[in-house]
Amino acid sequence: MTEDAIIIGGGFAGLSAALQLARARRRITVLDTGEPRNRFAARSHGFLAQDGRPGRDILAEARRQLYAYDTVTFRDAPAERLDGERDGFSVVTGDGGRIEGRRVLLATGFEDRLPDIPGLAERWGRTVLHCPYCHGYEVGGGPVGVLARTAEAARFAAVVADWGDVTLFTNMVPEPDEEALAVLAARKVRLRPGRVTAIADGPDGMLSVETGPGIPTLVKALFVMPEARVRSDIPAERGLKLKETPVGSILATDDTGQTSLPGLYAAGDIALGAANISLASANGVKTAVFLHHSLIWPSH
Repeated sequence: MTEDAIIIGGGFAGLSAALQLARARRRITVLDTGEPRNRFAARSHGFLAQDGRPGRDILAEARRQLYAYDTVTFRDAPAERLDGERDGFSVVTGDGGRIEGRRVLLATGFEDRLPDIPGLAERWGRTVLHCPYCHGYEVGGGPVGVLARTAEAARFAAVVADWGDVTLFTNMVPEPDEEALAVLAARKVRLRPGRVTAIADGPDGMLSVETGPGIPTLVKALFVMPEARVRSDIPAERGLKLKETPVGSILATDDTGQTSLPGLYAAGDIALGAANISLASANGVKTAVFLHHSLIWPSH
């Protein structure tokens, strides 16, 4: 049987989209590998009425509620390949199956690529963090670090300064221009030049950020904007148009969430860039509504 939509990715964007389509009594299949982007964080923050709750618990409850809709099918398998076109898509799954669908929604999320610094990846999601809005309040002020990966780090450090006393580790990235330096000075952000060579545990739960010979800098947390890559081979295989952002390449979509391939939509991080679960969920809702309209109106 041909599905109205196949949703690839069961994170916050994918499940939010699924709920809208399920309530429109549309037949959908959700493909999910059970590895949400925020799986490294113990708790999620800043999500209305769910502040401090583990992200996995929120997703599990959302999935449980979706089971109540008899037009929804879950399949715990990755999407290996997307064939066909609008009204005649076919998704080959990692468990050897094939699903036919009129529309497809990509909501696979990002894979975060961290700088290759000893000790950094082991602390990802605990004391090495990406989002001050998600985790900055819990740091509790005091000394915090920002690790530069691109020139965008200056803007990021100025924002993080609302959550602590910031040291920007330039890490061999070109130093900020005069305008950025003036903003950083006004925000009392200190610059620490040199290459960051290692991250280690310091005294009293602090992080030790080593920048070569000398005394390491101690911080309570280190914020970094990792390189974000779309977690799917489908965009490259189907030649989808991309859009460059400070965090990496995302899928170019129109106002309805449709990619450059008619009938293929994208939602969440891969369509927004850097996003939290509130934004990803909202984008999933919006895109699902437009996808639903396209099933009714041929010109959409």
